[in-house]
Amino acid sequence: MSFRTTADYVEDVSPGGGALPPRAWYAASDAKSLSLNGRWRFRLSATADAEDDTFAEPGHDTGDWAEVTVPGHWVLQGHGAPIYTNHLYPFPVDPPRVPTENPTGDHVRHFDLPADWPADGGAVLRFDGVESCARVWLNGTGIGEFKGSRLPHEFAVGHLLRPAGNVLAVRVHQWSAGSYLEDQDQWWLPGIFRDVTLLHRPAGCVPDFFVHASYDHAGGEGTLQVDSGTDGRVTVPELDLDLATGESATVPVEPWTAETPRLYDGVLATEGERVPLRIGFRTVQLSDGLIKVNGKAVLFKGVNRHEWHPERGRALDPETMREDVLLMKRHNINAVRTSHYPPHPAFLDLCDELGLWVIDECDLETHGFTEQGWRDNPVDDDRWTPALLDRAARMVERDKNHPSVVMWSLGNEAGTGRGLTAMAEWIRGRDSSRLIHYEGDIDCRDTDVYSRMYAAHAEVERIGRGLDGGTHKRRALPFIQCEYAHAMGNGPGGLADYQRLFESYERLQGGFVWEWIDHGIRHPELGYAYGGDFGEELHDGNFVCDGLLFPDRTPSPGLAEYKKVIEPVGFDGDGPGGTVRVTNKQDFADLSALAFEWSYQVEGETAESGSLAVPPLAPGASAEVKLPEPPAPHPDGGETQWTVRAVLAADTAWAPRGHVVAWGQFPVTARRAPAVAATARPVRGADRITLGPAAFDARTGALLSIGAVAVRDLRLDVWRAPTDNDNGASWQDDVRHGPLWRRLGLHRMRHRLDAVEEAGDALTVRTRVAPAAREFGLATVYRWTSDGTRLRLTVSVVPEGDWTVPLPRLGVRFALQAADEVRWFGGGPGEAYPDTRAASMTGRWRSTVDALQTPYVRPQENGARAGVRWAELGGLRVEGDPEFWLTARRWTTEQLDAARHPTDLAPGDAVWVNLDHGHHGIGSQSCGPGPLPRYFLRAEPAEFSFVFTETG
Repeated sequence: MSFRTTADYVEDVSPGGGALPPRAWYAASDAKSLSLNGRWRFRLSATADAEDDTFAEPGHDTGDWAEVTVPGHWVLQGHGAPIYTNHLYPFPVDPPRVPTENPTGDHVRHFDLPADWPADGGAVLRFDGVESCARVWLNGTGIGEFKGSRLPHEFAVGHLLRPAGNVLAVRVHQWSAGSYLEDQDQWWLPGIFRDVTLLHRPAGCVPDFFVHASYDHAGGEGTLQVDSGTDGRVTVPELDLDLATGESATVPVEPWTAETPRLYDGVLATEGERVPLRIGFRTVQLSDGLIKVNGKAVLFKGVNRHEWHPERGRALDPETMREDVLLMKRHNINAVRTSHYPPHPAFLDLCDELGLWVIDECDLETHGFTEQGWRDNPVDDDRWTPALLDRAARMVERDKNHPSVVMWSLGNEAGTGRGLTAMAEWIRGRDSSRLIHYEGDIDCRDTDVYSRMYAAHAEVERIGRGLDGGTHKRRALPFIQCEYAHAMGNGPGGLADYQRLFESYERLQGGFVWEWIDHGIRHPELGYAYGGDFGEELHDGNFVCDGLLFPDRTPSPGLAEYKKVIEPVGFDGDGPGGTVRVTNKQDFADLSALAFEWSYQVEGETAESGSLAVPPLAPGASAEVKLPEPPAPHPDGGETQWTVRAVLAADTAWAPRGHVVAWGQFPVTARRAPAVAATARPVRGADRITLGPAAFDARTGALLSIGAVAVRDLRLDVWRAPTDNDNGASWQDDVRHGPLWRRLGLHRMRHRLDAVEEAGDALTVRTRVAPAAREFGLATVYRWTSDGTRLRLTVSVVPEGDWTVPLPRLGVRFALQAADEVRWFGGGPGEAYPDTRAASMTGRWRSTVDALQTPYVRPQENGARAGVRWAELGGLRVEGDPEFWLTARRWTTEQLDAARHPTDLAPGDAVWVNLDHGHHGIGSQSCGPGPLPRYFLRAEPAEFSFVFTETG
């Protein structure tokens, strides 16, 4: 075939030329295949026209070229650098033109055919993903060029193959007209990042096939029909089916759902090929204004998933994909939106096998055009419509046989326009068995669901109640939050409040947390790099690190919180009455797969435990279950509670027997506040005041020691290193507390000493805490008393002046010379804040100071433990009245605030301890709404106490 100039095909708005029509993907058949993954020769040029095409000739010497691994991105293998932008195009916006500075990677792979490669038939060369534009030669002959980075492209190459000495050459351009359609919030990473495979196509093979497997919930029967481009037969031994292609049959079956992912193994056999099938019978409908599968409304408890690996970028291996799905299942997640492109097709196989609802999203986003009011947006320009339709077709045809896919999404943040309507019409004509989603279609002209991003709780409730207005069509449609609860840094907050709304209003069918994983790139000096760490001209900082997993796939506290909030079993306990109400929150499965356990805790330690008899409740059903008689009361009248757990009764494909699925706790007897009789009196010396076990500076009243434990710098603290959610996003109109706190000076509070008073049994220190340049402050009184052994501190705080903002935190901070192990009775094992504490389980916990830290990719406030009754560290025992929030770390809050990466934090000569009476909520304002008002830490009069005892 003839080629146009490089500039023509790179900047052409068409999807390319030479590729075969798209078709269904399958992992394997009995036809031969050859993986061309591995080490390829590589040459990088600065522009698209820097080198000629002679490199594609079989005799060209590439001996002095570098090597790269395919699948892979060359910028992650030492050639150039990644670029991160959220929505800004990192090149001038002049569609379809791209810069002359266009990094271009020439790739060469030499290969021989296996000895048993058939001599007859044809062959197809398949690329599963190349960013962003590629031109391909085989044995010196050009076979085509293509765009559509996250989509498959196949080429007929049988006539060009040789038994040995084949030369495959691929020229990849980082920028092309296709880049304007791929402005997703992620790293720009050029390269051949998915598999390259050579497929033998024998005579009479399967060119394409479509599995139609519907389910009639009323009759319990499935209807199967497999359409094939070549006539053949379909056999499903378990169902005793043997059908001609195109023929249908209806038989009793077990349906496929995300909760019960029943698959039937079958075979499609034609004259030349046998293709294995994994068939799931299910029907997706829009009925009664709801998304229904198999006749039942579903509640999505989902995540948005970008493909990511901290070293390989979007080049994922099968083990990593399986790890993702297993982690999702183990954390009660039941749905995935493939933001913002179709995933590697093997991922969908795993969703079929293990059970996840999928919104399959097209490889389309033009978000950068918002900077010019969507002028020249390709989705409203007819010249680009063929490229849009090509992307829609490649998604649908590739993924049409997956029962897990219940919705097609037209793309993300691409505005509106005629091209999107054309995509929706084409998809409906090709596959009417699924619904269509697109968040940007606010009037739902082309879509079957009303979808929003980051709607605040109040608006979601209005939508649930049908008070949101909009077009008549939209008011009759179900609602989902395709993105909510922005999981950037510490957070997201407010998950439990959203979930209560989703479970209260039928129209609200759940949502998808943004997002699954932090896109940090492993870096030898920084730990994990984010935007700006590679010297990008434009970047969006750590906005690329906004996931429920850290880059190494360690679950964040946010994922633990989400697991708890969306757990499929609800517990509502009446501790003193000895009963618990158990509710099955699943849509399809009963509780027969679960076993239930109870335990009875006294002062946080389990005194007794056993199994709990819970009937196999149907979906949505509840039952009152009697708990055993509690043990005899604690002789000291200690705090007691029940804990009930639902665990897997047997090993499953995604977790072992005993895996905790859900839990609840219910108090029986309440805690008694610590009491200290004020019997000791302060004694003044030359430079010190002693009170019981404590010593104070005689001039300032500052605490110096408790017994042999040195203590310094104890004072009121209101500052926290702002979280990403405190800081908010620059485009938001709502008050962003982090920047406001800093502007008002809450990070540099001054402490004025007003008086040190010794009166009777107390040492009282009066201070005023306030920022420079402001008239408001906090009148703070520290009152110390002791019984001779224990030391009690009572802190009284009264705001002065006009406080227009909530406080970040309110408590005391001090330094200990040494501390390592930490023991506490309270919430754990992980961190929690006022609107992120659903997963905080009350008990006795143990940690090291280092393990208390949460290693967010950008350092920020972290590590608080909630509801702490007492804690022991550094030779001290601290009891709270009331319960308190505990934080301990080897650096100050100011050092934490100044750090850009965890590697900036060097342990000092002390451990800094915060005992907090209160914290401001976390919220989701790094992209969504801030904390709900009930989680504000308002500047109000407060009094709280701590009792200190030396532990020896």
